[in-house]
Amino acid sequence: MKRIIISAIMVIVAKASISQVSEMYKAEIFKSNGIQLPYRILHPKNFDTAKQYPLVLFLHGAGERGTDNVKQLTHGANLFAADSVMENYPAIVVFPQCPANSYWANIVEQKHPDGSRTFDFPARSKPTPAMSAVMQLLDSLVRLKYIDRNRIYVGGLSMGGMGTFELLARRPKLFAAAFPICGGGNPKNAKRYAQRVNLWVFHGAADNVVPPYHSQRMVDAIKQAKGNVHFTIYPGVEHNSWDNAFAEPELLPWLFSNCKK
Repeated sequence: MKRIIISAIMVIVAKASISQVSEMYKAEIFKSNGIQLPYRILHPKNFDTAKQYPLVLFLHGAGERGTDNVKQLTHGANLFAADSVMENYPAIVVFPQCPANSYWANIVEQKHPDGSRTFDFPARSKPTPAMSAVMQLLDSLVRLKYIDRNRIYVGGLSMGGMGTFELLARRPKLFAAAFPICGGGNPKNAKRYAQRVNLWVFHGAADNVVPPYHSQRMVDAIKQAKGNVHFTIYPGVEHNSWDNAFAEPELLPWLFSNCKK
């Protein structure tokens, strides 16, 4: 019954406006070595620094880049801010914002004559400035005594799904679970985290922005490395498969059930 109620709440809050949700997420700016990264942070109800809470990091897509420290809440923020979710899964949730014309992950885009696109992800490369800032922000948060270091999670959509795969490769020992949505990555990196992190990967079968091939090959690589991964592909769904993923009644129960091995 608890999961049915949460599923219903997820559908309702999907219609909430950004302005309503943004009131619940405190606006902050992370500054370090010349880096300024806007982010929003949600604290649990009756937040108590003497307790420990899971930490959820969510990476937005390309359409939400900027410096307004608001647009990154467009997709997903309302899911974690729902009253039922906050009561059943108290957690600290962070939404950083990637600068315009930048990327979370190192991406080489290829456009084809038929209008389709594919992406390459360098296996060995320096992190983008945005990724470097996110990692530094994470490091600062993990040091807080009220963060449960065994229950740190990451997810993201599109560009953020790509960033999720790359962040797992760069911090393979940090996360207990991850949920990349319509993203992709370099399958050569999967062995770094496959046996450490539980994953649930989502993609739309009709996605013509980020072809589902990119998620499929990551899932295949994780399985080959003997990792624990679940893959949900939605028939007929295009790029906005995050709507389907956020409506999955098992997503949050699954996510918060994971504890670092």
